[in-house]
Amino acid sequence: MFFSYGSLAATGKGHHTPQAILLGLEGSDPETIDTGTIPSRYEAILANKTLQLGGHHVIHYDMDRDMLWRWDQVLKTHPNGMRFSCFGEEGELLATNEYFSVGGGFVVNDKTKVDENLFYKGVDKTAVQAARLHQSHSLAEPSVDDPNPSSTSSKDATGHPPYAFESGNSLLALTKKHNMSIAQIVYDNERSFGYTDDDIHNKIFRIWQVMDDCIRTGVSAKERTLPGRLGLRRRAPMLYRRLMRGFYPQVASPTLPAIESGWKPESIEGPASSEYEASSNEGSSRQTSLGGSVSPRRGHPLVVGSFDHALMPMPPRKTMIPAVDFLSCYAIAVNEVNASGGRIVTSPTNGAAGVIPAVLKYIIEFVSDDPEKNVMTFLLTASAIGMLFKRGSTISAAEGGCQAEVGVACSMASAGFAACMGASPETVLQAAEIGIEHNLGLTCDPIDGLVQVPCIERNSLGAVKAITAAQLAMASDGVYSVTLDEAIEAMRVTAADMSVKYKETSLSGLATTVRIPLTVPAC
Repeated sequence: MFFSYGSLAATGKGHHTPQAILLGLEGSDPETIDTGTIPSRYEAILANKTLQLGGHHVIHYDMDRDMLWRWDQVLKTHPNGMRFSCFGEEGELLATNEYFSVGGGFVVNDKTKVDENLFYKGVDKTAVQAARLHQSHSLAEPSVDDPNPSSTSSKDATGHPPYAFESGNSLLALTKKHNMSIAQIVYDNERSFGYTDDDIHNKIFRIWQVMDDCIRTGVSAKERTLPGRLGLRRRAPMLYRRLMRGFYPQVASPTLPAIESGWKPESIEGPASSEYEASSNEGSSRQTSLGGSVSPRRGHPLVVGSFDHALMPMPPRKTMIPAVDFLSCYAIAVNEVNASGGRIVTSPTNGAAGVIPAVLKYIIEFVSDDPEKNVMTFLLTASAIGMLFKRGSTISAAEGGCQAEVGVACSMASAGFAACMGASPETVLQAAEIGIEHNLGLTCDPIDGLVQVPCIERNSLGAVKAITAAQLAMASDGVYSVTLDEAIEAMRVTAADMSVKYKETSLSGLATTVRIPLTVPAC
């Protein structure tokens, strides 16, 4: 049996928790599963009432009896709690254990609660570096006599990575002492865990490949609406079509030029225009007396307002900021893929997964002259900021509201953008501070428990805000009043003071003021 508690129970169904739990019990891995098979496999489990544990041991499984949602109870360790219990043929309890989803894909319990948690991926503890199992965030540094501090064997006496840091100030001190960028600090720490240069490169580009594929999947999706009772219409394909027409006015067919991966263009097939533009095309032509048709006159938009007034109405007009429009489109594409159960990168969470890919794609498409270097620098820098938030505050909306998700993602992306612009480590940290400072107090109140409204648009705004924050930091010339560490502490205090109604429970805010046109209760 599976019991979920607190926030996990309140919004679990809208977050696809049942699918994740059941297919995980069947042995599937989120990195390799064919996401197209998830709906059919899930429906088969419900219909047949059987579950293949580990992919081979068949047991009886009744969803209504064996998966229970205790949204009114909270386990003491974390609001995203779950309990698994195994029973024998006679109903006797054989084993039980509790686990907690603490944000960013990390799942812990009392026996696996280490600083760098690997167990959510089923990593064999005996096969990893000791430093990864026993980090205590010590600020001990490598010996100054070490001629090669970035070597793979470079660890301090306690087995820690060479450049351990636990705060923005300690990270900044390391960059100054060793004349290294934040990305270089993180890179050398990864090498100390036993990874080679090729390993690091391949792992980082695997992350970017999934991000990039996710954007491509989102803008080329053919389904009209997202799953769920809201019937929310997909917007990324339509936005992308409009943007491409802005660059290529002669393009009229559904097949569009590729959304490139920075240096490897590939063709994508756009959605059928009848799906996305039927409503806009209604009445787009009128019949003539000769049986033909003519298009309506264009260039005369409807002006709203009275002309018999001292203040004349404003005529409609459009602005074109292509780079920013693409940035928003990228973020929306990723989160629509997430909302439909596709594969995304948890960065730092699923609900905020669109911000970082969108900003990095923006850099590659509109700024970069060295995409490979930018991908490495951006993701390594962003990861350092994410570590600071995970250790100093939280990256779980169930603990801190949306400031812990989109707020942290915005901060990470701001830092990555500034780093790719060649900003100093101090400016990079200031960009991260601005990114989170103006997301403090952001609540998590998803309508109907779905990661759709306001989550999808919020990622778009988070991406735009991230670049703005970086630009402000780079224009500040080292003058600032709030440090990143102070902002992280402010976020922690804000999270502690925030009502549970605004922590991913759908108990207040938009989740209660917006009326869903259905009478069936969400739970």
